[in-house]
Amino acid sequence: MMATKPSPTLLRRQLGAELRRLRERTHRTVADVAGGLGWSQSKLSRIETATIGVRGADLERLLDVYAVGDKERARLLALRGQARQKAWWEAYGDALPDAYETLIGFEAEASVISTYEAQVVPGLLQTDEYANAVTLADGVYDDPDVLGQRVAVRMARQAVLIREPPPHLCVVLDEAVLRRPMGGHDVQRRQLLRLVEAAERPTVTLQVLPFAAGAHRALAGSFIILEFAADSDHPLVYCEGMTGGVFRSRPEELRSYLTSFDALRDAALSPERSTELIAALANTAK
Repeated sequence: MMATKPSPTLLRRQLGAELRRLRERTHRTVADVAGGLGWSQSKLSRIETATIGVRGADLERLLDVYAVGDKERARLLALRGQARQKAWWEAYGDALPDAYETLIGFEAEASVISTYEAQVVPGLLQTDEYANAVTLADGVYDDPDVLGQRVAVRMARQAVLIREPPPHLCVVLDEAVLRRPMGGHDVQRRQLLRLVEAAERPTVTLQVLPFAAGAHRALAGSFIILEFAADSDHPLVYCEGMTGGVFRSRPEELRSYLTSFDALRDAALSPERSTELIAALANTAK
């Protein structure tokens, strides 16, 4: 079997983990190192969690701080070079915000993707016509070519669900998502049927949070939790806003989102009842 070439995102995560290991080996905190370099703590934290890349000059400064020898330095500099290789989604250029590109890279490596959606169907489960309607509704992309590229990328992202091994996708949908006729009733009906099909996959768990659940732990909005197979790779949380996405990686933030997602699953309908509700709404969407 041909070996799978590591993605740039995976390589960047490996580099970030190595830099975190070097810092911890010197018994220094993020605040200590960042302060000494004149950086913000968030810059170093984002380098270590790979939510941003590291410039060559910045990497050299870090390696100086950690007193890294020539052999290990050459290896880490080479790893940075490999991590800068282009991934498939980079071909779409300006059509994708930087945070969204980073999300796609992390999705490609995640072993578990857990998402709560309050407004729309998650991109990994959208039909192309539903994705088109969502992108149009955003009102951000006036250029038809850019809009088409955004939809094409969203469809291409879905290939992650059939990779080997596939991630486990765990979705909690607010009931409002099912009842909002995005793109019209026909588009919505076909989207609901797609959800029913997706729920049949053994690697997809789909639950609906009904209106009857009342107040819940995610009233602040939608989010995605990305977990990775390697024990050294900490989970990440992605929250998308009107002007771009934000990653959360601090331990206290992760605990809050993980606890909230567990609470949402407990409050939601069972997967079986959820599928029955979605199918029933698909039959009445006319």
